[in-house]
Amino acid sequence: MKRLQKVTIPLLIVLLWSCNGTGDKADGYGNFEATETTVSAEANGKLLSFQVEEGAVLDLNAIVGVIDTVQLSLKKEQLMASKNTIFSKSRNVLSQRDVLREQLKIAQHDKNRIESLIKENAGTQKQLDDINGQLDILKQQIRSVESQNLPIVNEVKGIEIQIQQIEDQLQKSIITNPVKGTVLVKYAEPHEITTFGRPLYKIADLDQMTLRVYISENQLANIHIGQEVRVKIDAGEAMQSYSGKITWVSETAEFTPKIIQTKEERVNLVYAVKINVKNDGNLKIGMPAEMWISTTTEKE
Repeated sequence: MKRLQKVTIPLLIVLLWSCNGTGDKADGYGNFEATETTVSAEANGKLLSFQVEEGAVLDLNAIVGVIDTVQLSLKKEQLMASKNTIFSKSRNVLSQRDVLREQLKIAQHDKNRIESLIKENAGTQKQLDDINGQLDILKQQIRSVESQNLPIVNEVKGIEIQIQQIEDQLQKSIITNPVKGTVLVKYAEPHEITTFGRPLYKIADLDQMTLRVYISENQLANIHIGQEVRVKIDAGEAMQSYSGKITWVSETAEFTPKIIQTKEERVNLVYAVKINVKNDGNLKIGMPAEMWISTTTEKE
């Protein structure tokens, strides 16, 4: 009996220590992700050029392709010709208006002269009435001519709007990269026919990666936005460590994701946390990693 007690007591101590120790366990587990942007075509036509390759790094606003714009250019020229034709009609109407306005000035001058003659008893009231009637007729004619020009002006404005729409489509036929990043997937090739909304390639900024980990409610008190943490990935037999900063903590709990936890732990409620990590080229989308809040108990 004595010999049995000497063996059992040390074994119990070892089991308790191994269950309570936290030095070898990370504070969170998750996978790296990045903001992915799918660039789609904004015009219809043949891809005359498309300079995109998977793995290539593209700058912001870099021109990566051109969609055929021949039909759009021809339509713009047709609209410009129609606009010039309508303008010629408007010029004729406006020239009539200008003639009437000049006649109105002369008639107004005659009225002023007659009023002066009447004051000197050298003119008659009939002369004044006649000139006032002439002024009224000229003003009515001017209004009539201007009303004829109004539909022409509106028609020109409609054509100008169509021309602006064509110019916008021409601009969108030039494929411009919207974000700086690395091409992840290429969906199209040069000389293919593309349509509006068709995906052309997917791009993401891999210079800064985001590690999404999940923690328990008990751990919430130990983290806050802006906090510096350690992030570790597998590197052969050892672990490679990176510096990270917490940028987001979920406000709501969710069930533990199946892809990173055991079956027994899936029923637990956890909180998602995002950590920003600078990429040295070794971090990949979907790569598993660990988060360590405290560095005093880490083991490299």
